[in-house]
Amino acid sequence: MSPKFVDIHSHVNFSAFDEDRDEVITRSQDSGVWMINVGTQRDTSQSAVELSEKHSGVFATVGLHPIHTDKSFHDKKELGGHGEEFTARGEIFDFDYYETLAEKKSVVAIGECGLDYYRLGEDSKKKQKETFEKQITLANEVNKPLMLHIRPAIRSLGAGGNAYSDAYEIVKSTAKVGGNVHFFAGTWEEAKLFLDIGFTLSFTGVITFAETYNETIMNAPLDMIMSETDAPYVAPVPYRGKRNEPRYVTEVVKKISDIRGEEYEHVREQLVQNTKHMFAF
Repeated sequence: MSPKFVDIHSHVNFSAFDEDRDEVITRSQDSGVWMINVGTQRDTSQSAVELSEKHSGVFATVGLHPIHTDKSFHDKKELGGHGEEFTARGEIFDFDYYETLAEKKSVVAIGECGLDYYRLGEDSKKKQKETFEKQITLANEVNKPLMLHIRPAIRSLGAGGNAYSDAYEIVKSTAKVGGNVHFFAGTWEEAKLFLDIGFTLSFTGVITFAETYNETIMNAPLDMIMSETDAPYVAPVPYRGKRNEPRYVTEVVKKISDIRGEEYEHVREQLVQNTKHMFAF
């Protein structure tokens, strides 16, 4: 059986779905939507794998998000809590732990991993880059693609460096596998760097209410882009302001079709094929 849509980056493994997780997955399946739940640290990677082993049409990635390599504020939607964010110590990447998870059949990629310069001190850069390189090594060993998280700096903070170009240089020099740049928000020039080395780009519901992504969506080859929700975050129009769900990826696909001026069914089918090709399911 083939899906009608694939949400290639969601977090139904997060605590935001604790009260109705199975119902959310069922609603997605009923809508013809398959999903990849993405790990961000040990616990969420483990829970993503557990979900993938429990449900059909549900896959997992395992990895350590760059913001979790150092002290950071953890969103209650991710790890739970008492209604407030809390500061957690950074996780040291345990290669053996993640390798054991990565070898499972339902795990289709390593990550989300990469570089996050959004609120970054120079002392954090080294940790992020070292952890990123270790996860690339893991991806090379298990021969599974990378799920990249790349987030630019807040200009006013002057953290220095460009997250996209820095990540590109690391990937180009060390990765023996392909991968996808999730929630791509860079320039078209930055997009071309990754496209030229065979990495795909994926887009979220933000494209339904912001036009800054249009140039890249219009110019990128159709066989090099994919759709995602990043649920529970950034719900698309007409669900904006609500908790996002994988089934809302249908709105992202519609918007990609509209932006490109291409026939909807053609775009829908091609995005599914792109996903199957990248993640081998």
